[in-house]
Order: sequence, then structure tokens, then C-alpha cells
Amino acid sequence: MTATMTDAPPPAAPKAAGAPQRSGRSFAQILLLVAGGLLLLSAIRMITGSQDLDSAGQVSASLGLAVPIGLAGLAGLWSERSGVVNIGLEGMMILGTFGAGWIGWQSNPWLGLLAGIAFGVLGGLVHAVATVTFGVDHIVSGVAINLLALGATQYLAKLFFNNGSALDAGGNPKQSPPVDSLPDVTVPGLSDALQSVEQHHWFLVSDIAGILGGLVTHLSVVTVLAAVLFVGSWWLLWRTPFGLRLRSCGENPTAAESLGVNVYTYKYAAVAVSGGLAGLGGAFLALVTSHTYLEGQTGGRGYIGLAAMIFGNWRPGGLAMGAGLFGYSDALQLRNGGTTVHALLLLLVVLLVALGAWKLYRKAMVQGVVSLAMAALVLVWYLVTDTVPSDFVGATPYVVTLLVLSLSAQRLRMPKADGMRYRKGQGK
Repeated sequence: MTATMTDAPPPAAPKAAGAPQRSGRSFAQILLLVAGGLLLLSAIRMITGSQDLDSAGQVSASLGLAVPIGLAGLAGLWSERSGVVNIGLEGMMILGTFGAGWIGWQSNPWLGLLAGIAFGVLGGLVHAVATVTFGVDHIVSGVAINLLALGATQYLAKLFFNNGSALDAGGNPKQSPPVDSLPDVTVPGLSDALQSVEQHHWFLVSDIAGILGGLVTHLSVVTVLAAVLFVGSWWLLWRTPFGLRLRSCGENPTAAESLGVNVYTYKYAAVAVSGGLAGLGGAFLALVTSHTYLEGQTGGRGYIGLAAMIFGNWRPGGLAMGAGLFGYSDALQLRNGGTTVHALLLLLVVLLVALGAWKLYRKAMVQGVVSLAMAALVLVWYLVTDTVPSDFVGATPYVVTLLVLSLSAQRLRMPKADGMRYRKGQGK
């Protein structure tokens, strides 16, 4: 791995600004948006008759697919809040899948989970050494880690899974032997009651029951851990002195160092945590989703996690919503996807009409007219078809990724020093 190292001074750290204005929506506004979304989704379900739009099975599948994306996004958030861009999340997830599969089949899934985290931390430390200590371009280092992780795990899989007891237990050059399952959680009584209400298909009530039922039925312990990590990350980064110092390294490392913050230490800690979270996302794929390490099982989720982080504006709450959206769109192909995506076309029509009306109200005539024209085209598509081709259903997560990033680009605010090369002593 090489980097272009010059004697030119690093980019100047951004000047300190005044107290930032509080951004985001209030809790009441969020509740109103959620209630409006539920009403709209319930109405679409009643009109189209597509019961899988928000069924417990759909929600459960969406949650299982959202967890690794969310963990990858949370990993990116930790790294970038300290000022280090982490394109190597995909490679760290790959390391996590291998570590979990390798150790998990030889011992137990709990040790496999820890091994997946440890392998991810190792990848994170390599990225930290390259970017923080040696000043390698963050993008170059991340791409190199992705390539190295892929090549290393392919070699190690052939070395460890294609002979001896591993081969006898079902291993081969592209996968590990099966790993025992981790426990899951179902709330007794509540799960059955919600399922009964959902089956009545009542307006709104059954929709809420289906969503809640998917959240309390066969919930993996790693999913519960991921939820705790999201809440814990928010509290640690935004409510503690440690988090303030870490975020200051991503906003203005020169000013942070002048106030006594060891910028290198905080960047190393953040990138190591980032690698551990990405490794945990990979371990989830190996231990919960498939119960074995499989070559290529990350499937680009590290990159989608970065997209979810950007959609969430580098904040845990928005990131969680983005991961849920991508997980939901990915789960559509598992449960009557063509019919369900066809029903979502009607939802897209309503959203495009609302967006067009809002743009016209704000005097953005071109954007408003384009939105309304797109709404008309999607409506024609919905009216003249009964389902959506399976190829389009499979591409839905990637289409959603592009749409979300394009629509949210105008409100994004990344850390000011994100990706900048920093040298110790600039603040003295």
C-alpha cells in the first residue's frame, strides 16, 4: 500500500465557529411524521390488498437485514466523527465474517462473536496506522483494506476449511463448517396476541400489531445488542466529555489539541471501535443469518452502511432510520416481492405528489413540475401492471440507496475536518 507523501503542509484546520444551532426535528414532530406514515401505509395496504407491506414476517425480515447495515453505518459514524473517513468498512465486515466462522465452529458461537469483533478491530487498527500515523489518504487506505481483507480471507479459507476436521464437518474453500445458533428472544403471550390482531387486517390497528409483532418475535440477541449499541453510542458521543473531545477531533483537531486533547489517541480509539462494530456486523451475517462463513456474504453491505450513515446526517437516529429503510427494501424480495413492490409504487406516487406540491409552494417551479411528472409516470406504471418483474425487485435496495442519497444531499452536514490529514503539533 503506497501513498503520496509530500512536504506540503496539511490542509488548514477549519476555523472555530460560534455555538452551533440546534438542528433536527422535535420529538412531537417526529411522532406526527411516524403517525402520518403509519396512516398512509395502512391506507395503501387497504387499497392494494398487499398484506405483506407491514406484516410481522416482513418487519422481522427487514430487521434481520437492517442490523448488519446499521452496524456498518454506526462503525462509519464513529470513525468519521473523529475525522477519519472509513471506506474500508466492507473489508472489516469481511474480516468479521471470517473470524466468526473460523472460531465459531471450533468452539461456540459466543466466542465466534467475540472473534468477529476482534478481527474487525484489527482491520480498524491497520486503517488507523495508515491514516493517522502515516498520513495515507483515507480513501486509498480504505480501498486497500477492502482488497487485502478479501484476498486474505480467501487464502485463509482455503488453508483452514479445506482439510482435516473442517473438511469432514462440511467446510470447503469458500465456506466454514456450520456454527451453532445463537439464542433468540420472543416475548411470550404478547407475540401471539399481536399475531391474532394482525390477522384481522383492521385499518391501522392490524398494521401497528404487525410492526410490533415483528419486533418481539424471534429476535436475535445480536439484534438486541445492536439496539443497545445505537443508544449507547448516542449517549457516549453526545452526552459525555469523551464524546465531545472525540467529535472535536473531527470538527477542528487544531483547536482540540490546543485545549489539551490528544487527537491521535481519540482518532485511534474511534477507528478501532469502528472496526469492531463493522466486525460485529460481519459476525451477525456469519452467525445469525447463515450460521456459517461464506465467501462474499457481505454483499456490499459496508458500502450501503455508509449510505445509511450519510442519509442519517452522521447521527445515530437518522442512521437507524436509513438502515431500516434499506433493510426493508432488501427484504421485499424474500416475501412476495413483486406484488409488494407494485403496491409501493402507489405509495411512491403519493410521496412524489406531496413533494411536488411542496416545491411549487416554495416557488421551486422546475423541481415541482418534475416531481409531478414523475408521479404521473409511476401512476401509469401502477395502473397498467399487476406486479413488478423479479429483476427490478432484486435491484430495489440499490435504487432506494441512490434515491435517498440524491434527495437528502441538500441537508447534509459532515464533520468539518472529515478526511483531512492531521499532524501532531499543529495546535501548539
